[in-house]
Amino acid sequence: NFTNEGGIEGTTRFLKNITGMWIVENLLGEWAERGTRYGYGDLPGLCGLADPFACFIDPDDPAFAHPVSMTAAIGAFCDRTGQARPGSDAAFIRTVFESLALRYREVLSQIVGIADHPVDVLHIIGGGSRNRLLNRFTANAIGKTVVAGPAEATAVGNLMLQAYAAGFVRDLPEIRSVIGQSFETEVFTPGDTAAWRDGYKKYKELLR
Repeated sequence: NFTNEGGIEGTTRFLKNITGMWIVENLLGEWAERGTRYGYGDLPGLCGLADPFACFIDPDDPAFAHPVSMTAAIGAFCDRTGQARPGSDAAFIRTVFESLALRYREVLSQIVGIADHPVDVLHIIGGGSRNRLLNRFTANAIGKTVVAGPAEATAVGNLMLQAYAAGFVRDLPEIRSVIGQSFETEVFTPGDTAAWRDGYKKYKELLR
């Protein structure tokens, strides 16, 4: 379930799609309908109210694609895998964020097993780069540095390809250099790696 996507100047992007914030967005929408509204800025504090590594989900499970109720879908998944259901909004959010970070570790391990070179840094671009909580969890989970940004990666890429076609930049290295000098990035270093290593072991045992 990996693929190759053609890119500029004959480059190839080795690709695997992973569910992102879809599950969280559905949870927030469901809770808003009942009258409880959370913004993304509320989520780090909410996560801090829940116990770590209490239960896990597979974010890419088909059950989470288009459920009538995301909380019910997560609860049913926990029932199916012999886990206690999350008991609060905080527990739901922590479960999803931890599971996403551990899923990223799982897929990164698969990529490293296929690639002919090591992967020392994970670079997160696009809207997800603004999610500081998930970026921190991801760095902890993979035990590697995470660099986040730029957030508007698609628009920036389109702009730079137009600049390339118009002759304002010469080649791909110059495009990357211009982007690197034009946008700030944020670096997340791994921490609490022993706890996340134990969490990953539990995640793999539950979901294999």
